[in-house]
Amino acid sequence: MELTLTTPGLLFPTVSLLLLAYTNRFLAIAALIRNMYAQYKASPDPLLLPQIENLKIRVRLIRDMQVLGVTSLFLCVVCMLLLFAGLSRPAEYVFGGSLLLMLGSLALSIWEIQISIRALQIQLGDLEHKK
Repeated sequence: MELTLTTPGLLFPTVSLLLLAYTNRFLAIAALIRNMYAQYKASPDPLLLPQIENLKIRVRLIRDMQVLGVTSLFLCVVCMLLLFAGLSRPAEYVFGGSLLLMLGSLALSIWEIQISIRALQIQLGDLEHKK
């Protein structure tokens, strides 16, 4: 495989869009946590605590997704610098590392989505029990 400067450059738009999506998810969850916390302070409801705990886990996962995504992008830039310097073998390893970090970020994203779905199913299940 021949690695050129354009190969790691292909990840730039992808990583940028992913980071934007991760940030939007983070902001939405942070707003939910703030609202639930204010709601709990106003009238303590023991059902809110597990939901807030679930959201805290999701915020940590999103933080880790962002760290892996940014580090992946950083390694893409390092890879391009290595290619520019004519060091193709080290550039290949760095690019491989970048791809692995991106895979890790995407895997955490899937995990966070599954947690989100489980939380919704629990909440909807509570609604069905009331029927």
